[in-house]
Amino acid sequence: MILHPPIIALLLGSLLISFMLLHSSYYGIQILRRWDITSGSELQLLLERKTYLISTIVTYAFGFQLISLFLYVYTADDLCRLFVGAMCAAGTLFVNPYGYPTLLLKVANFIFAGTWLILNYTDNRAYDYPLIRRKYLLLLIVTPFILAETYLQARYFFELRPNIITSCCGSLFSTEATNIAFGLTSLPSIPAKAAFYAAVSLTTLSGLYFYYRQRGAYLFSLLSGITFVISVAALISFISLYFYELPTHHCPFCILQREYGYVGYPLYIALLGGAVTGLGVGILAPFRKVTSLSSQIPQIQRRLAVASVIFFAAYLMISLYPMLFSDFKLEGY
Repeated sequence: MILHPPIIALLLGSLLISFMLLHSSYYGIQILRRWDITSGSELQLLLERKTYLISTIVTYAFGFQLISLFLYVYTADDLCRLFVGAMCAAGTLFVNPYGYPTLLLKVANFIFAGTWLILNYTDNRAYDYPLIRRKYLLLLIVTPFILAETYLQARYFFELRPNIITSCCGSLFSTEATNIAFGLTSLPSIPAKAAFYAAVSLTTLSGLYFYYRQRGAYLFSLLSGITFVISVAALISFISLYFYELPTHHCPFCILQREYGYVGYPLYIALLGGAVTGLGVGILAPFRKVTSLSSQIPQIQRRLAVASVIFFAAYLMISLYPMLFSDFKLEGY
């Protein structure tokens, strides 16, 4: 099982990312301690040359990190046929104690990686790299999470045993479940819909307000994060039911399968994209007064705000499609 090509790609990719980030963190510590753009010392010149290489290395590492989340879920879904009781990734991830923690870390690291890439892109727009200390501080914060993910992922794959009987998504995501999913699957349909539509609407309005008035960056960023959480809850609570046309099937993984047109992938891409770009608007807000970025950051923030609004709108449109065009109905439709 460990020779499964996607598993090899994930394990080798995670090891490579961990090595690259550890190597980059070493120089990141030196940059945090010794960086002085006004100095012409030999050490400063060395750090300036190194930062070009390090930024490129980390950019590629985090680029793969973004892809690895979807590869991990795809691999778990593909392996479900090897385990008794598993019908999708939900059962495969439940085979041992490391599946779901790895998934949660991958989601968190996706957001971390996305925000670092935004910060790095912005920093590279200025001639004096005013954000260099911030982005390497963020790198030092993210690296332990990446290392933890690499460890848990390795434990998960190496401890997969095909003779284990696991649970199916029907029992893991049901109103009778005893895990955290119980709270989400048992949410009443009408309040869940109201919260979801209100969150997306407020985030959209806040994004448009920021785009035209250049105010409310922190509010928009906060609303993007809240909308991300509410949208995940809404997907499990009622959105997934419309795709399955079953009132008891709350699984967030089956929509990734062929039977449902792989609709889960664009849904999750839109949701994560909206969260990362929305958070990016707030992350850049404290640096608007930096002289070398004063003309760059407002433009970047506006593009991020538009991207976030489009991503959340896409998530809403995809979610609404089966509600409007299928015969399945829930209370509060």
